[in-house]
Amino acid sequence: MDRSEIHRLLNACEQTPHLHVAVVMMLSTAGRVTAISEARWDHVDFDQRTLNLRTSENPHSKQRAFVPLNDRIYNLLLDWRSQCDTDWIVEYKGGPVKNIYKSFRQAAERAKLDDTHPHVLRHTAAVHMVASGCDMARVSQYLGHSSVSVTERIYARFAPQHLRREAESVDFLKDK
Repeated sequence: MDRSEIHRLLNACEQTPHLHVAVVMMLSTAGRVTAISEARWDHVDFDQRTLNLRTSENPHSKQRAFVPLNDRIYNLLLDWRSQCDTDWIVEYKGGPVKNIYKSFRQAAERAKLDDTHPHVLRHTAAVHMVASGCDMARVSQYLGHSSVSVTERIYARFAPQHLRREAESVDFLKDK
């Protein structure tokens, strides 16, 4: 998703506060839907401004990350915390949200985003990190990947600038 599509989705989510929080969390942490759904307030360290997505009730889950919170997600979570009644970050009517797919689909339709599902947000976050020049090893760590090769295999094509030196080495017109 490009920035325009992200903003349209975020605007479409605002009428559903718990969905808005979930979508911002997925975009800001590159967390998988399940990791965000399982996140509890004790996973947030407001002093250190971090979120621990590694904890899980499912020991067979995919690797998860321990990520810093940027200023905007930090402030959003701080405000959202004051409105919550449970231990779950993404809550609705006094309990954890088990499934955001229906409300996400409705918001995506309002935003005129076809074939968009929640996992796209993880890829969107990763693509934006890579395309902005973030180091692949650090992106890999942010995503909780088991190795940099996994991240490179999936996302290297979104970072053509990392091949700039190679492109310069075959610039034979400069010698002419």
